[in-house]
Amino acid sequence: MIATIILLVILVVVAVVILLKAVRIIPQARAGIVERLGKYQSTLSPGLHILVPFIDRLLPMIDLREQVVSFPAQSVITEDNLVVGIDTVVYFQVTDPRSATYEITNYIHAVDELTSATLRNVVGGLNLEETLTSRDKINAELRGVLDSTTGRWGLRVSRVDIKEITPPASIQDSMEKQMRAERDRRAAILTAEGEKQSQILTAEGQRQASVLSAEGDAKAAILRADGEAQAIQKVFDSIHRAKPTQKLLAYQYIQTLPKVAEGSANKVWMIPAELGDALRGVGEFLGRPDAGPDWGEVMEEEDEQEAEARRRAKEDEGLVKVTDEDLNPSKRFTDPDDYEVPGPETIDPNAPVDLNAKLPGEDTRAGAQRPRQAAAPQGRDQPFDQQGQQPHPQAQQGYQGQQHPQQHGRDPYRPSGHDGYGQPPQR
Repeated sequence: MIATIILLVILVVVAVVILLKAVRIIPQARAGIVERLGKYQSTLSPGLHILVPFIDRLLPMIDLREQVVSFPAQSVITEDNLVVGIDTVVYFQVTDPRSATYEITNYIHAVDELTSATLRNVVGGLNLEETLTSRDKINAELRGVLDSTTGRWGLRVSRVDIKEITPPASIQDSMEKQMRAERDRRAAILTAEGEKQSQILTAEGQRQASVLSAEGDAKAAILRADGEAQAIQKVFDSIHRAKPTQKLLAYQYIQTLPKVAEGSANKVWMIPAELGDALRGVGEFLGRPDAGPDWGEVMEEEDEQEAEARRRAKEDEGLVKVTDEDLNPSKRFTDPDDYEVPGPETIDPNAPVDLNAKLPGEDTRAGAQRPRQAAAPQGRDQPFDQQGQQPHPQAQQGYQGQQHPQQHGRDPYRPSGHDGYGQPPQR
């Protein structure tokens, strides 16, 4: 009895083991390779399958989904002999489980090695700049080479991406400087454009403000001028309505003159030419028609008297010098400070002049010649014809032989119309 139970238990265990060996479930997106007695038997698709126990063997299942494999950085030499590190990512999918099982030992490792070799070939024909800027070209070439090579392995490479390209440290520093300079340049351009726009807006605002201010000033000036014009017109109309006489206008004119000198800056009084007419008008108003003198004639006479006095002073100065040299020839070439020059006040204009009389100090011997008069020094003592005025009679040659004008009863050194020395005639 006990032996029967033990045998029954053994049979149940064997049946369970056989059942477990015979029944296989393949999950979705998986594939199973069945070998019977060591030979490929079939490829199991997802679902329930019954195998022959101890005869059929199920190999490890193969994932049919697209796989992403990231490979470590590969050191690649560019065409310009620079070593760069490139990280790649390969997207592939098993399309034939039998080929992936029997054509290649480890297809993932095979894809890694193939990617490294292809990457060296592609990047080796490019320089650093092309390598950094031609990622799409490198990806396309890698994908084409990998897909054509892995097709017989039952694989399909759908995509190859380059994650990072690491240039040498020196190149990185240069690139960073270049990028920094480029960023600074762009920042400077943006700053300059902003300042330009700001200045344009500021200038536009100032221009509009200036225009508005000028328009306001112009309107204010126009209104001010209109107001002054209306005030003047009203005053003018009021004066005309009152019918003022010439006497009243002259009186008002004189009353207004002191206002001309008002203010601290007015240092000179300007006497208008109409002052004489105004004074005559006031004289008529007071009952004296001749009360106001002709100030124009008075001023002209004063100017003439002043000019005549200046001319006579120059003539007297030349006369005094010539007379002194004739009276004392020894002093012609001496220092003027050693003797006293007779002035106009010491000469009697009414005394007669004897041209044949001997001068003091002159040699009276027979045959003695009178010393020649020295040339007048430059400046004011020159003959007056060199200074643009009428020459003195004694400064001309041949004067000694001429008759003195005083013998005719007129003083030659006194201008006509004067009753005294340098004094105009009294009115």
